[in-house]
Amino acid sequence: MPETTIETTTTASPAVGDRTTARSRSAALVRPVRTVAILGAVGALVAAIALPAFASASGPADAGPVTAERLAADNAQSIVVASEATQAPTTREQFIATTPDEIEKRKAEEAAAARAAAAAATVSSSSRPSIAGLALVAPGSGAVRYPVTSFTPGEGPGSGRGHEGWDMIAPEGTPIYAAAAGTVTASAESIGGYGVSIMIMSNLNGTMVETRYGHMVYGSRMVEVGDQVAAGQLIGLVGNTGNSYGSHLHFEVRIGGSVLDPEPWLAANAG
Repeated sequence: MPETTIETTTTASPAVGDRTTARSRSAALVRPVRTVAILGAVGALVAAIALPAFASASGPADAGPVTAERLAADNAQSIVVASEATQAPTTREQFIATTPDEIEKRKAEEAAAARAAAAAATVSSSSRPSIAGLALVAPGSGAVRYPVTSFTPGEGPGSGRGHEGWDMIAPEGTPIYAAAAGTVTASAESIGGYGVSIMIMSNLNGTMVETRYGHMVYGSRMVEVGDQVAAGQLIGLVGNTGNSYGSHLHFEVRIGGSVLDPEPWLAANAG
């Protein structure tokens, strides 16, 4: 019996192979598309953030140079200050008084300044009284001299009205001399009730003695504070300034702050 050979051939189905190939091609196409989409999203996000800032910084293409005025106009709430600007100094005098107390105080200060200016104008406008023909040194040789050499004795201290000196009555313009050598401690055109006056501190045998000379003529003072004077040196002229009612020298003597009667003191010490 002849041998029979049966050949079996296995052939893949065309439908199955086509489906596998399609899936492979689809997967290969999806991957690059997805990557492109992601990169596009990231780029859009970056552009959305960066472009406004860049646009505000760069400004329009036709914009001119940036100046202080332009910056101020673009941002009304900003303040542009030049580097050279400085604040002008201010003082209290630039402010106007508003309260009643301040107004009264200011008025008093202005009135005092006006009085001082008037007094200064009076002194500056009037020339110093002439001392021609007057003795520059009082007669005598002792450490103590009479401040006026020719006078009429007037009221002394202790009159009950606070009078602490001796009034030596003499015509206006009579020379006044230092009663003792010493240092001038006060010299002014107005010192309270003394009017034009001078005060001198002297050391007499270890005792500090202060002498005061009041009511002198305006502009007649011959010495200033700090000057050293000699006994009998001409220092001014008799007048009628301050609390005075008639020309005379108001002469005071003080030792240790206590008031002495000048009349007996001069009689005992003047040479």
